[in-house]
Amino acid sequence: MTQPPEAFVVRAFAFACKIVHLHATLNRIPRFPFSISRQLLRSGTSIDANLEEARSASSRRDLAARFEVALREARETHYWLRLIAATSLAPADLLAPLTREANELISILHTSVKNSGQRKQLPGQGSQFPCGRSSEFQF
Repeated sequence: MTQPPEAFVVRAFAFACKIVHLHATLNRIPRFPFSISRQLLRSGTSIDANLEEARSASSRRDLAARFEVALREARETHYWLRLIAATSLAPADLLAPLTREANELISILHTSVKNSGQRKQLPGQGSQFPCGRSSEFQF
């Protein structure tokens, strides 16, 4: 993993814009809990913010960490959208497209995080023994 693909960054930014608009819409609903819309706004816009930070990561570890944070934020956003829908605080047709998009972002980020943890080993590297014992030690 080097940098987030440009198309994905654009998609995450578009999602953040939609979350900002949803936040404004939710706040116009009488008696809508402001704390929920605020949490949705924070987590939904944080996905792209972390991907932007990943673009200037100082190391592969830093890049992977940014992707992991973006994944956690995407999961949290998905949670808030599901909670709003389950409690009928907002119309389902308003939430469904964003819930689907959050789910797709989660899938993409999950794959990216999973792949960042897999390192290719060269022949002769690594251990073929349990507990990391090397072949040079005979017991």
